[in-house]
Amino acid sequence: MTDAGKHPSAGGTRSFRALLRQVLHLQESPQRTALAFALGIFIAFSPAYGLHTAMVALCTWLFGLNFLALLAGAFVNNPWTIIPILGATYWTGALLLGRTDVPTFDWHDLSFNGIYDQVLPYAGPFVLGGLVLSVLGALLSYPAAYFFLVKYRHHSADPTAAPLPPSDSVG
Repeated sequence: MTDAGKHPSAGGTRSFRALLRQVLHLQESPQRTALAFALGIFIAFSPAYGLHTAMVALCTWLFGLNFLALLAGAFVNNPWTIIPILGATYWTGALLLGRTDVPTFDWHDLSFNGIYDQVLPYAGPFVLGGLVLSVLGALLSYPAAYFFLVKYRHHSADPTAAPLPPSDSVG
């Protein structure tokens, strides 16, 4: 019989909390875990939609960073936050380029060429805004994640959470 509090794959909330404790107690420095999270935030705001998970896997493999910390940062962009992130991305790029026009869309022409012609004028502000928000998000999230990790690891009194070993490689 499996005890939900002891086995990470059993029991809903208790297993999630156990996994979170393990992630926060990784045997890698808080700087490295915070860096992985900040890179995940960079990915979350990047304009490369559809490639975020692949970018997480690539960064894990290339830099040997913690997959879960990267994924947690990248999942800031999710179905509940995608609309505000897309809006902020375009608005930031448009503001930096001095554009004041509001994006419009003609729903009567849904052909590939019609959509392409309508979206293309907004690609520049979108890419610029995405890159700016990616850099800002990463720069702001690193110290916040570092502070949280150091504070949590220092004040944690749960000796039952076994730390995970650092990632040697993915493959």
